[in-house]
Amino acid sequence: MLFRKKIEPSCSYCQSGARISDTEVACLRRGIVSAQGSCRKFKYDPLRREPPHPEKLDAAKFSQEDFSL
Repeated sequence: MLFRKKIEPSCSYCQSGARISDTEVACLRRGIVSAQGSCRKFKYDPLRREPPHPEKLDAAKFSQEDFSL
């Protein structure tokens, strides 16, 4: 998902931007902008992208028998 071809542009993971807070990005071209915004000069940087957090395991669904062979 991080390296797919068609990425929806977002200033939060653009090469020209540096994250200031959760909602703002300092862009080299446009100054301080919204993290959800984008422009025509968007260049994807996969290292700035934060993957979604994994779901937590609901241990109440399982019993000891589920883990025995």
